[in-house]
Amino acid sequence: MIRIKAGVPRRPRPRPRARRPLRRALALGLPTMWGAIAITYKLTCPLAQQTGLGARIVTSAVFFAVGTGLIVQVRRSLLRELRQIRQIAGAAQNALLRPLPPRLDGLNIAAAQLSAERGAVVGGDLYEVIATEHGVRVVMGDVRGHGIAAIGTVAAVLGSFREAAHDEPDLEGVLRRLDRALARHLRERARAEHPASGALDPDSQVAEEFVTVLLLEIGADGELRALNCGHPWPYRLSGTGAEPLARADPLPPLGPFPLPTALPFVCCGQLLPGEALFLYTDGAEDARDARGRFFPLRDVLAKVVAQHPLPVPQSVLGSVFTALLRHTGGTPTDDVAILVLRNDRRPASTPSGPQGTAHSATTHPHPTNYPQRNGV
Repeated sequence: MIRIKAGVPRRPRPRPRARRPLRRALALGLPTMWGAIAITYKLTCPLAQQTGLGARIVTSAVFFAVGTGLIVQVRRSLLRELRQIRQIAGAAQNALLRPLPPRLDGLNIAAAQLSAERGAVVGGDLYEVIATEHGVRVVMGDVRGHGIAAIGTVAAVLGSFREAAHDEPDLEGVLRRLDRALARHLRERARAEHPASGALDPDSQVAEEFVTVLLLEIGADGELRALNCGHPWPYRLSGTGAEPLARADPLPPLGPFPLPTALPFVCCGQLLPGEALFLYTDGAEDARDARGRFFPLRDVLAKVVAQHPLPVPQSVLGSVFTALLRHTGGTPTDDVAILVLRNDRRPASTPSGPQGTAHSATTHPHPTNYPQRNGV
């Protein structure tokens, strides 16, 4: 970017590129030098031609020094490449799963994910929180499989949600956009893997992929609406404990089956000031210890709430991950993602009805535009 000062444009400074050829020369020159020293010693040094014990010891020491130098140089090169790969992976993670702001439209937010694939910084879990004119919209999803193979599907679903959350007036439109984006992504994958077929083979592995998705909309008054496609219902954390947000049967996951014609959202009451939502992927509940016992997620949440009646998202996140890693011995077998949101908005002067009950809407929901907050 060119900066302008006193009306005169300044040219951007060229990046120093002299270091790259120097590093390449060192990477190739040092091993060559060590090898040349060893060959020169063997061919020209009179001591290397002798067969006595002392001569053999000296020769062995020379070749040991040469070998050590080569190993050190190769190790440095590999560590340098590893640092570069980690930087690229970190940039990819920030672009794919963008760090969430600690506060958004009166909500306190904390989120983290743990990949089951060693060395991977992203996996098959996805989440996003966006403030829109329709309310704060949240997505939590889980792609079939885990690790690096699921990254493309995560990118397709998240990219579609980030556009649809602003464009669509209701959650039904958002979910249908995600479904179309996933179908298009799977067709492109199948075409890339099997160019001759040109279509999605029902018997291929790509055709068996699916994504569980939970969509939430939090209105300005804390009213909660949800659409759930095969995902675990989140927990509501309050001073009384941890309870499931809803008990309605979810829709099938996205991918294998078409969405039904009618998509009534689930009304989940209100998220009152001071209450929090705990969203997670099934890797948290399905984690097992050495004896095969499942992770007692609800009991852990109840204990956390008992210790801190006003749940702090960062503390809840840390306590659950600590207990999860202790339960699995530090080696979870599936990706785990957790998202905690607490309502820090000012309490309304008049309550707008009971909260805590969930039922399917009987009529098609009408879009509601809530007033913007904090300029969002």
